[in-house]
Amino acid sequence: MPRLTIVVAATRNNGIGRNSQLPWRLSKEMAFFKKLTTTSPEGTINAVVMGRATWESIPKKFKPLPQRANIVISRNEQYELMSVDAGAPSTPVYLHSSIESAAARLVGPYSMERPLHRSFVIGGAHIYNATLALPPTSDTFVDRILLTRILSPAFEDCDVFFPDFLDDNGTDGNGRSWKRASFEELKEWAGFDVPEGIQEENGVQYEFQMWVR
Repeated sequence: MPRLTIVVAATRNNGIGRNSQLPWRLSKEMAFFKKLTTTSPEGTINAVVMGRATWESIPKKFKPLPQRANIVISRNEQYELMSVDAGAPSTPVYLHSSIESAAARLVGPYSMERPLHRSFVIGGAHIYNATLALPPTSDTFVDRILLTRILSPAFEDCDVFFPDFLDDNGTDGNGRSWKRASFEELKEWAGFDVPEGIQEENGVQYEFQMWVR
């Protein structure tokens, strides 16, 4: 059964957004995100799970995110994912009204057009919180976070935040320990060369990290 992997870029203070947009523009980081979420064995597909606001933040020309099954969660069961003039999407797009129903699709053996390889949660804050709260008995328990840690500047004007997944004891609040994986473990899991150490782009310093529990 597929576990969930969260993918997020966050400041040291866990800021992830400002005025419904990303506070930074990092083309190399976005290229990493694309490669990470599209890389899968031949004949399989990855899924990206997101909330409605995250879906709406994607520019129209990039929707749905190509080469991935797009799963959008909205309480509005009549929400129109694609405009009537958009034509048939080039990749599968599914609307679900809850985390639970989306999870049922992810674990169902015949619920995708191709066998599912990995499932990535890509935002926003509500979806991050809800999936991190799934119990370890859940088939779609979050066991991995691919974190792009924005080191500087601080982006103190962020108004949306990723949940603080580590408490003072390095656990998730329920006694399960998070551990930062080594760079070699990150590269091996990703399946491609990942830039190592502190990266700098457009005056922003950041680092690719992987956390597991």
